[in-house]
Amino acid sequence: MDAKSWSDMFHLGLPLAEKVLRPVLVYAFLIVGLRLAGKRELAQLNPFDLVVLLTLSNTVQNAIIGNDNSVTGGLVGAAALLLVNYVVVRFLYRHETLDRFVEGEPDALIENGKIRMDRLERELITQAELETAAHKQGFDSLADIRRAVLEPGGSITFVARVPAPEEARHREVMERLERLGLELAAVKAAVRG
Repeated sequence: MDAKSWSDMFHLGLPLAEKVLRPVLVYAFLIVGLRLAGKRELAQLNPFDLVVLLTLSNTVQNAIIGNDNSVTGGLVGAAALLLVNYVVVRFLYRHETLDRFVEGEPDALIENGKIRMDRLERELITQAELETAAHKQGFDSLADIRRAVLEPGGSITFVARVPAPEEARHREVMERLERLGLELAAVKAAVRG
């Protein structure tokens, strides 16, 4: 490699202060933008949301690095992003009220076994998407769920419906009757055979 190649690779095309400030500004914009867009954007519940998040990174790339394609410029930009994220996370850890404001509050999508359609609408989550998320966590249907909460990070937490004592007793009696029926059928077959 010649000297010009080495120079192009490591020479900053922009002032160092600008290389640090650009990623910090884009970081702040994305935090505010994703917060305003809602928890759904973080959950990546459907292919459209995933495409938006992937193209968002490409869209802001030039805003972060500017016209500088040097390795040094990329490393400075990445270091600035990592540093600002480290500082923000540590700061929010020590300031719970501000953290709740930035992160948002959990939102109950199912309460006491009842689907909260108003909450689904507000979060732009369809019932089919909620069912898909429940299936991924091992639930056969939404009827098996007592509570579902959309967490600030975009994940959905499901709590199983616990059967009432009479339902559990009924199920137990029915299972015993089924076992007795099978045993009776086996005895009849043994007597005939």
